[in-house]
Amino acid sequence: MKGSLIGIGVGPGDPELLTIKAVRAIEAADIIIAPCSRQQEESIALNIVTTYIKEATELRKMIFPMISCKETLQQHWQRNAEEIALELEKGRTVVFLTLGDPMLYSTYIYINRLVRSYGHEVRTVPGITSFGAIASHLNLPLAEGDKPLLIFPMTEDTDLLEAAIAKGAEAVVMKVSQAPLRLAEIIEENQLQNNYVMVSKCGQNQESISYSLLDLKENKPPYLSTVILKSKPIEGRE
Repeated sequence: MKGSLIGIGVGPGDPELLTIKAVRAIEAADIIIAPCSRQQEESIALNIVTTYIKEATELRKMIFPMISCKETLQQHWQRNAEEIALELEKGRTVVFLTLGDPMLYSTYIYINRLVRSYGHEVRTVPGITSFGAIASHLNLPLAEGDKPLLIFPMTEDTDLLEAAIAKGAEAVVMKVSQAPLRLAEIIEENQLQNNYVMVSKCGQNQESISYSLLDLKENKPPYLSTVILKSKPIEGRE
């Protein structure tokens, strides 16, 4: 009997934000895959779930380099998906950990597609997103009434983001570290300095909260940084 791949969203950093379903899957896993950009890198996702891992479970790092070359990335996706498929052929249950939610800007998305294309069962357990956790942590509604909410990855092409906030949309900006200076410019151009908050490493010991654009302009934000832009000034800014 073939095994199954289970993608687990471990949330932004707080182990208590895992769902019961995620914990049960982790406890029952034969192999847990911790994706990393390089072999020596510590896995944040793995650290989040350590408490729930059984002693007999095999832990395996899997390298997904943070590069822009699509051909090289596809080679890594293919190689890693084939490695997982070999374990599934042996009837083993493989859990693939991913920060936040597995279906939002996640490497798991590509592994999911490939493993399913090989004819294997794949199940996915959702996780709490960074912006969902931030909104709850700060008591800051993401959107109310009929207000649209845009979830935007920070890239060089910012036309969609600029058009949305110009029309009064609420916005979540992820992957902030890719173009922090451009994001600061957009915020200033739209006079949203008082409508801005950035949280880095949400739910982790190194969590930081900033309402100052200086942290976009002068200090490159950590990779795990999320910005929320509101259409009105944020109450209780510190």
